[in-house]
Amino acid sequence: MNQAAKRTDTDASTTEDRPAPNTVLRIRSLLPSFAPAEQRVAQRIIDDPERVSASSITQLAKDCDTSEATVIRFCRTIEFTGYRELRLALATEVGQERGARGSTVEPVGDINPDDTLVTVVQKIAFSDARAVEETGSQLDVAVLERVVEALATARRIDIYGVGASAFVAADFQQKLHRIGLVSYCWSDSHVMLTSAAVLNADDVAVAISHSGSTVDTINALTEARLRGATTVAITNFPRSAISQVSDHVLTTAARETTFRSGATASRLAQLTVIDCVFVGLAQLRYADTRDALESTYDAVRGLRVDREDRRRPRGREG
Repeated sequence: MNQAAKRTDTDASTTEDRPAPNTVLRIRSLLPSFAPAEQRVAQRIIDDPERVSASSITQLAKDCDTSEATVIRFCRTIEFTGYRELRLALATEVGQERGARGSTVEPVGDINPDDTLVTVVQKIAFSDARAVEETGSQLDVAVLERVVEALATARRIDIYGVGASAFVAADFQQKLHRIGLVSYCWSDSHVMLTSAAVLNADDVAVAISHSGSTVDTINALTEARLRGATTVAITNFPRSAISQVSDHVLTTAARETTFRSGATASRLAQLTVIDCVFVGLAQLRYADTRDALESTYDAVRGLRVDREDRRRPRGREG
């Protein structure tokens, strides 16, 4: 059996064994796509899943200032048959999480103006670690494999990202460049569009947007798709606008709050996805990757030695 076949068989079994995404995590990722009344129900579940699991449908509707019919409609929107099934799922997941984490009280929640610096540090560390953990747990390995295969055979790779996502895009481009893949990172809207306009069916365009609604990034990916390039989105919200112009969507699982818009958690989640893609590429192109990395290591090491030689005091001649 060749390496590609082994990879396919392994990934198929991994996908089958993979647990279903956490209900709260899935609701959070779909939050922007809900109607306003359904968003209130979703936010209530996100904020306090344990209380919702113990509430009647009447109580939840009252807490969310909506109707029982809206709650039922919300349940069906997220693919539950009704409120009873949702409560059961939440109760099960709350119990499993409590058992996994023991009796330790985790510093969850938004950062408040009166929080001490000790609490701020605890909340930031917890949310960052949780973003990485949850991103890994819900990442679709089948989609990841298709993205890796597309990148491995691409003539050229364009990477788009603005704001905080631009730093992640630059990191991805640097990783790809070091293993010999022709890649470009763009964050200016006009440059992104002009670059996308010269792509073709042999190319891949990757757009990074936490919200999935950044207009500049969406426009560039749209242009790339019009030119025939394979398009990939890395976003926190799979039903956002960017997914409409993407052939493949890889999702993160980070929560941005009032004090942490554009926070490290979202970037860490994106970098987690980037690392998974990169390692997948390195495995698929092992020989080329090894040679490229050794060459870049030698080049940097040689530059360092050359600089040290020039700084070393020279003895007097003659």
